[in-house]
Amino acid sequence: MSPSCYTCWRATVKSMHENEEVAGARSVLKPRTIPQLAFYTGLVAVATLIFTIYVPATRGYFNVGESAVFLVALLAGARAGAFAGGVGSMIADIVLGYYFFAPATLLIKGTEGGILGYLASRKPALSRRAWRLLSVAVGAALFACIFLVGSVYYAGEAEIGIGLPWAGQQVITVTVPPWFWAAIGLFAAGVVVAASFASRPEVGYSALCASIAGSVMVAGYFLYEQLVLGYVAIAEVPFNIGQILVGIVIAIPAYNSLKALKR
Repeated sequence: MSPSCYTCWRATVKSMHENEEVAGARSVLKPRTIPQLAFYTGLVAVATLIFTIYVPATRGYFNVGESAVFLVALLAGARAGAFAGGVGSMIADIVLGYYFFAPATLLIKGTEGGILGYLASRKPALSRRAWRLLSVAVGAALFACIFLVGSVYYAGEAEIGIGLPWAGQQVITVTVPPWFWAAIGLFAAGVVVAASFASRPEVGYSALCASIAGSVMVAGYFLYEQLVLGYVAIAEVPFNIGQILVGIVIAIPAYNSLKALKR
């Protein structure tokens, strides 16, 4: 990591608490927020571009860009989540040649990041016991959804692409058994429940907010593909749900780790 990236990352970690308090409350763009927005936007674009998984048997495809959108929105709030989520994802579409998706991506991913940042900054006043019960319920739902979607649509031979397609992308072929998704589901549920009981009772709420924001992404692409592009868009819905689940699996543990580092 270059010194400039490291400095920006440290500034991000140090300013998390302040960003969470003022998320959605101020509209003035301060000079110091510009490099942070640039970093967040680049993070979303790079995460979307450089790591992909494709399952030929089901045509299932996902990247880790969703996790970056979620992470930025949780860390920096609604405005940063909307800007970085929309612009960063749009840049990735343009770079990959999906020009016809770029305008929709700007709106859909921007809305997704904005909604997550907004919801995450407005946690209801619940008791620790209620937060933990919510986290257990969300953890159980995460396990069920990850196992179901993963074992049906993302099991079998998979192609893992690392790097840009035109710049010597490395493609590794692996076989993904259904139990792999059971393990991933258990990991995600375990992280949510363990964090809830150990240090952050409200972590289940963060995952729930990401699910709600992600559902907006699924609906947005469905409507755009069906009504504007004329695709049979219902076939893409399970794969977009998979994107949400993978995003939560990566973003929630990363967010918890950064919160612990801040302390």
